[in-house]
Amino acid sequence: MKSILLAAVALAALNSGAMAADAVVELPVASTFNWSGAYVGVNAGGGFGRSKLSFEAPVGSGEIANFRMNGFLGGVQAGYNWQSGDVVYGVEADFQGSSIKGDISLPGGGPVLGTTKIDWFGTVRARIGYTPVDRFLVYGTGGLAYGHIKADFGPVDASKTKAGWTLGAGVEYALNDKWTFRTEYLYTDLGKATLFDVGPGASLVSKNNFHTVRIGLNYKF
Repeated sequence: MKSILLAAVALAALNSGAMAADAVVELPVASTFNWSGAYVGVNAGGGFGRSKLSFEAPVGSGEIANFRMNGFLGGVQAGYNWQSGDVVYGVEADFQGSSIKGDISLPGGGPVLGTTKIDWFGTVRARIGYTPVDRFLVYGTGGLAYGHIKADFGPVDASKTKAGWTLGAGVEYALNDKWTFRTEYLYTDLGKATLFDVGPGASLVSKNNFHTVRIGLNYKF
């Protein structure tokens, strides 16, 4: 009888241990990545948009050209994140070299009459996002944009640095504790730039806005 009781006690102890182990295994896994901290990185992508040229004078104004621009871009970025629960917010600045440009030609083709190009631009933006799962961030971003616009019309050329605004969104994934990979879209409007005067009180004005899509790799400190 004692042997039977001892065996029953041992079996009950084994079952209790197995249930406890199952309970431990079934506990939810805590987040292993924290987005807080500084980072630097590189990016590359493409851009497309429109450039509009208009003649402005006291006696009258009007648009004289509206054409598409496109090209490649690449650059660097740096920023800082803070994380509170599932919410991540921060600031970021970037600088891009660009080949985004467009040519003006006569309707139906023909010789190129002029070229407008965004040869570099940058942004300073706020970011706010949400981490639906561990290591994955979805975010919106927006802020100041600035860029250098060059225009070439045969013997006449001009260049201006203009400030405007930008707005966009992106997704970012932590590959490990130091490296993250992202895809990002931005719409940028650099506003109007007076290229040069063409007479008393008259000027040629360029308005430029464009979309960019880029991928990037960041190193988190």
